[in-house]
Amino acid sequence: MRSTIMAAMVLAVTGTATAAEKPIDTYYARLSERDHYSSSGQRLSKVAGIIRQDRANVHQFGKVDAEDEKDKFFSSKDNRAKLENMLANVRISPIDQATIINATPLIFVEVYPTYVVVTMK
Repeated sequence: MRSTIMAAMVLAVTGTATAAEKPIDTYYARLSERDHYSSSGQRLSKVAGIIRQDRANVHQFGKVDAEDEKDKFFSSKDNRAKLENMLANVRISPIDQATIINATPLIFVEVYPTYVVVTMK
């Protein structure tokens, strides 16, 4: 069963995605074991931190998993810093949260100007 996680910084201000709204970037990522640890070696315990570390591993450290795709938006360190805010209001089921935190799922990410949509594959 596919689950979708949608996060928006402030839904009241930005609204939700409309049928006409298109993402500014998309990518697939395998959230591997190394994505679950910060650059200093600390275990990450939040979904946003794990996804952000995946992008840092891809763009900054060259640690690319076989199923990882590069994206343009998160190639910027400043934009990677925005990721946690873009996921701040994430609504995620306990099962999906546990899967991201404790396993190595494949995800598809759609990047919009103020939020991201994450689909577990």
